[in-house]
Amino acid sequence: MTAEATASFPPASDPLGRVRSALSVDLPEGSSDFDLNPQVVLPEGRRLREAAVLIALLHRPAGLEVILTKRSSHLAHHPGQIAFPGGKIDPGDADAPSAALREAEEEIGLPPASVAILGHLPVHETVTGYRVHPIVGEVRAPFIARPEPGEVEEVFTVPLSRLADPRLYRIEKRRWRNEFRSYYVIPYGPYYIWGATARMLMALARRMEVGDGR
Repeated sequence: MTAEATASFPPASDPLGRVRSALSVDLPEGSSDFDLNPQVVLPEGRRLREAAVLIALLHRPAGLEVILTKRSSHLAHHPGQIAFPGGKIDPGDADAPSAALREAEEEIGLPPASVAILGHLPVHETVTGYRVHPIVGEVRAPFIARPEPGEVEEVFTVPLSRLADPRLYRIEKRRWRNEFRSYYVIPYGPYYIWGATARMLMALARRMEVGDGR
């Protein structure tokens, strides 16, 4: 995929302004893989590993789009799933945004200097024991996506207008560790976006809805 960002297509509705407004919305809810599963009792004092992902907004003629990846089918964890560029926060990372930018460069070839950080969403806790920091950034320079062969099978984009509508998300369930767990889903074409990725996108969608005054 060739991903080109440019400032020559200013949308009439100012979607970046909507995103900035959404990131300032303070909703009481957090974000967790357990949101839809109140029967799960989380242990007190549990230790979570820190991670960060980049929700990268790309300018396209029709409006802003979100960059997503399809993980390699050969990976031991979450093979073939749809995810944001991101990963564990390393000791050498200055902070969560730095980690998200580093991972995005490693996984899809996105230069950190091409991204302007707009803010972040609530930290998201996963069933696999991670505390994920969703960092939102605007891609301000053209780049050609280069998937890291060992981790990323494909890089693609989804219109923000679709992901920003909470009504397009649905709830499904599957058996995990001998019990049924519910999760959010927002399909797009051949891509099945679900789990933590869909939940973090839902957090953004809800805040955009509140920011719009709906």
